[in-house]
Formats: sequence, structure tokens, C-alpha cells
Amino acid sequence: MSIYPTLMDLCGLPTPEHVQGKCIRALLTNPRAPWDPPAVTTYRRNNHTLRTETWRYTRYSDGGEELYEETRDLYEWANLAARAESASTKSELGKWLPKENQPPARADDASDGAGRAGKKAAKAKKKADSKQ
Repeated sequence: MSIYPTLMDLCGLPTPEHVQGKCIRALLTNPRAPWDPPAVTTYRRNNHTLRTETWRYTRYSDGGEELYEETRDLYEWANLAARAESASTKSELGKWLPKENQPPARADDASDGAGRAGKKAAKAKKKADSKQ
């Protein structure tokens, strides 16, 4: 989410108001610059991961969650998300999750995993049904 506003800034163009990401030009100039926001990765719709120096928190579109304390669990063996004592950490990290999730730009990018194969199967079924 930071690539677009960063490129806009580097090109001297205004970033549209609807863009949620934050320009990371300061980090490109000085990798040791202070930076509080966690890194955010999004895969398809409503699947987001946050990464801080201590935590990795993932929330999936189906409501599933993963939480790992990276400083103690380097290989992510212990998912802490379901533990009651992790609720405040999840809540704090959850504040950084994207507030809006747009549908995919193309129909074959749907998060149901069907993609092009699903569309082809549906088209073939429709064709077969029309011949009956």
C-alpha cells in the first residue's frame, strides 16, 4: 500500500485522497529513520498481515487469525491468536489493518480461488445446459 503514494511523491505528483498507504520516501533516503507503523502485506481481498519488530499478526477474510511473537518464536511454531492474553495485542495491531477493502480489479482475481478455471467450468456448464 506504500508503493503508490511513494511513487507519486517521488514523481512530484499529488496522492489522491482515497489512497490509504503512506509514503516511505523518508525510509528510502535514510533506512534508520524513525518509523512507527508496521509493515502491511495484503493478499487478495481482506487477507492482511502486519509485521512489527516483535509481532506478526495475520487476519484472514474468513476470520481466521495468526499471531506470533517473532522475538521468541522465530520459526512461528506457536500461534498465540486464540489465547485470551493476546486480545490486547491483537486489538492494538488490528488498528493498523486497512479500513477499506476493494473488490478485485479483475473477476479472475476473486478471493474464492476459482479464478479462470472456475469461470471456464461455469461457461462450459452453461453451454452444455443450453444444448439440452
